Amino acid sequence: MAVHFHEEDLPAGVLAGDAPLAVDTETMGLITRRDRLCIVQISDGSGDEHLVRFGPDSAYDAPNLKALLADKSRVKLYHFARFDLAAIEHYLGVEASPVFCTKIASKMTRTYTDRHGLKNLVEELLGETISKQQQSSDWGAPDINEAQRDYAASDVRFLHRMREILITRLEREGRMDMAQACFDFLPTRARLDLAGWEDHDIFSHM
Repeated sequence: MAVHFHEEDLPAGVLAGDAPLAVDTETMGLITRRDRLCIVQISDGSGDEHLVRFGPDSAYDAPNLKALLADKSRVKLYHFARFDLAAIEHYLGVEASPVFCTKIASKMTRTYTDRHGLKNLVEELLGETISKQQQSSDWGAPDINEAQRDYAASDVRFLHRMREILITRLEREGRMDMAQACFDFLPTRARLDLAGWEDHDIFSHM
């Protein structure tokens, strides 16, 4: 297992194949239009994670990464896809779908708890521990240290295994079709966020 660090794009031919891709992002904050995209993490579940870092003056011209993210034949795995989809579409200009979101799958199957963070899922489903110490660090810094790199890689390291467990639970509870409908809507939900409806339920009466 290795963490590979790249500047501005993936090398050609990396992550070729048809396996699902685990994807995550690190940004300067939680307001997508204000807080720039700094890192995209991506893995095909084979044991290596790839981190693509974008500088403060980046044009986000990353053809190899964009081609992978836009490939409709490969499912993209996220934890809280709504945020990552918006960041990727706003800065890279691609819809990174089709989607499987482990947070939504958790909320639809682990109804016995309100703890749906990635750390909680990894501990319960896989019996492993991850550190969130670097979660709020400066992802726009000139140098990304080893602790930051390992944290970023851990955000995609476990998604493939968790997806299989969560699919089994969704099917057991008869909620797979409903979950899939939610996953299919997520790119539109992200666009609604970008368009200004992030805090308003457009389906509500008021």
